[in-house]
Amino acid sequence: MTPRLSVVVPFYNVGEYIGACLDSIARQTWADFEAILVDDGSPDDSAVIAKEFCSRDRRFRLVQQDNAGPGPARDTGIDLASGEYLAFVDGDDLVSRHGFEALIRTLDRTGSDLAGGNARRFNNSFGIRPSWLHRQPYARARNATHVSEVPDLVLDRMLWNKVYRRSFWTENGYRFPPIRYEDYPVALKAHLDAVTVDTITAPVYYWRERESGESITQQKFQLGNIRDRVFSAGLVMDLVEDGLPVIRRRVHAHLAQIDLLTLMSAFGTVPADEEQHLVELSRELLDRLDDEVLATTHRYDRIQHAALRSGDVELLRRLALFRNDGGLRGGARTVPRPRQPWQLDYKYPGLREAVVPQELYWVSDSDLTLATSVREVAWVAGKLSVKGTAEIRHLETTPSSSLQISLVIDDVPHRLEVRRHDALDLHGDTTRVGFEVLLDRELLAACTGGPAHFDVRMKSGRRVWRDVLRGQGPGSPGWPPGAWIDETSWIQPGPGRNGCFSVRRLTDPCRLTSVEREPGALVLRGRSSFDEPSLFVTRPVVGGEEEISLEVDGRDFTARLAIGDILAQANPDDPFGQRTTRVLRLRGPEREQRVLLWTAGESAVSYAEDGRVVTLTRSTGGYVNLHESPIRTVATTAVAVGNMLVVRGSDGGDVGFSWRRYLADSDDHLDVACRRTLSEHGWEAEADVDALIPAVAVKVSVDPLASLADWILFATKPDGSTHAVQCEPFLCSRLPLTISRGAHALAVRPHAGTLHVEVR
Repeated sequence: MTPRLSVVVPFYNVGEYIGACLDSIARQTWADFEAILVDDGSPDDSAVIAKEFCSRDRRFRLVQQDNAGPGPARDTGIDLASGEYLAFVDGDDLVSRHGFEALIRTLDRTGSDLAGGNARRFNNSFGIRPSWLHRQPYARARNATHVSEVPDLVLDRMLWNKVYRRSFWTENGYRFPPIRYEDYPVALKAHLDAVTVDTITAPVYYWRERESGESITQQKFQLGNIRDRVFSAGLVMDLVEDGLPVIRRRVHAHLAQIDLLTLMSAFGTVPADEEQHLVELSRELLDRLDDEVLATTHRYDRIQHAALRSGDVELLRRLALFRNDGGLRGGARTVPRPRQPWQLDYKYPGLREAVVPQELYWVSDSDLTLATSVREVAWVAGKLSVKGTAEIRHLETTPSSSLQISLVIDDVPHRLEVRRHDALDLHGDTTRVGFEVLLDRELLAACTGGPAHFDVRMKSGRRVWRDVLRGQGPGSPGWPPGAWIDETSWIQPGPGRNGCFSVRRLTDPCRLTSVEREPGALVLRGRSSFDEPSLFVTRPVVGGEEEISLEVDGRDFTARLAIGDILAQANPDDPFGQRTTRVLRLRGPEREQRVLLWTAGESAVSYAEDGRVVTLTRSTGGYVNLHESPIRTVATTAVAVGNMLVVRGSDGGDVGFSWRRYLADSDDHLDVACRRTLSEHGWEAEADVDALIPAVAVKVSVDPLASLADWILFATKPDGSTHAVQCEPFLCSRLPLTISRGAHALAVRPHAGTLHVEVR
């Protein structure tokens, strides 16, 4: 019988990853597929692994050819495909368990030509995080739309997060150019040719980001790679040249933001004998981009454009090195002060007139904007403490400047006492940009269910700047702890609208009050905010729900979660972490529904069985999450004891610990071993703080905020395999932990679920 879906998997030299890739395809809830594996002349054991997989699963078949590149390899697979639908997967990536089914179901309903979904980036060091390239196009679910209605779809330059109707593909005769970046011209043309397309918000694809930088998209500064990038960009611009102005402009803006910027950055790494080739390639792209689009780019971009047009390679190199080292942060260059030159011409007499337009050398009023951050959130003596920074970009924060912060509740500002202190500013200087505000119970009690935000006003000289408090950092700002302020009022800080930091008061919320382990089950106790509650467990990624029986005493309830029932359903939604997340909801007799707030203490509760673990914990917003996953090594505490950094946790098996730092663009790494001790409470990993400070403590970067080192805590099993230690949500809510050591500061903080130490 002909399968409905054909999945084409081109691969080359991915022996370390292809087994996991094929396994993620095999585990799909959509089982009616064929997978055509195209070995593009791999020199490693990729084909051996693929062949063995095909022998176990008849839905998979292997085709081998001489190396021709990913585009021709895809064409080979397409020619052999027989399905009604067509999908693509790269051999080092993963697909989510429900991805193909979700995309095919929407195509069956709407009759659209293609459907796409969201993507995630992942690796072992930094865990899983959203792909910013896909965040905008797939921010909303849309049926039967088109790129002319949603111009952000021009950002959707990949093939692998979609399912195409095969008749649509064949009718338009798509073929791939034999280059890298071969997918963007085809993906965009499909969007333009389609009658309608569908978008879904759920992540359907997991895009691997290697520590080594070996993948095509991470080898972006190699000259051959750059040549293909420019050729691909030319094909893309040809497609929109006579199209709708809004689409043409969006494509040109995207190429200027991504592709041209990559070429400008390449001047910081390209060998001297390739510099002129790079100039020619960069000019080829620059000359084709719309002048009106280029005029709207960042001032620093335009300085680089001017240097490129003049052919000043030395200046291009210096500009690229500054940018690559992080000298641009948050869209603004951090070093210059107002009415001062951009400090590029001190080695270049007459540079301003000869190369760069004079108006680009000065900081304008539009560059002077208020920048805020949230660094730490905690409860101190019953008050909510919020620490952060506030400063004007490019202006030095002087003692005479004033800072006013108000909590705005229902459009009414309540002015707060602001305690200012020294902190690291955007220029890398220690100045009076830090602040702390304390919110007492009386003020917090005035909050409502709607989010209250912080209004920030800063005055320097005669000028006043104003904005909302935003810029939550990792740790407690991302996982802010909530607390009771009276018997019925819970305060939950956290992200609000448009990225601002907010505070909400929850009155008599549905809540979990305790969790206990008993043989084969977790016993939950809590309180509902309405009578006759029913408890449901839902899977947000795929939908669906299961009712859990309750014992009810008024509004108090007790529920028993059978571990065996949860493990019997194990087929993870997350193909990388092998984890499934469920949410607990209470429903009342009038169909009112509430998610369950976590008020059950300051640590997660887990139950391990048969190599997997069921964990009840909190979400970033403070609600109850139920995770089912393999047993992981999880850190629950991090403290500084004398000269030692001590991390503690439970479970994880027989492992050793080390802090690992990857070298730039390499799989090579440095390890600082930890002294491990075990007790009835779990494990403890202890490291000397001085060992985490690089021996040559001289900043080679011109970015004063750049880290000297970024260490990740790794666990090593007896067989030598390693994995990054996970950071428990309750530990996240207590971080960052800052340790001062001489001239250096170490910050222990979470990143995408893993535990890091940044050294400055």
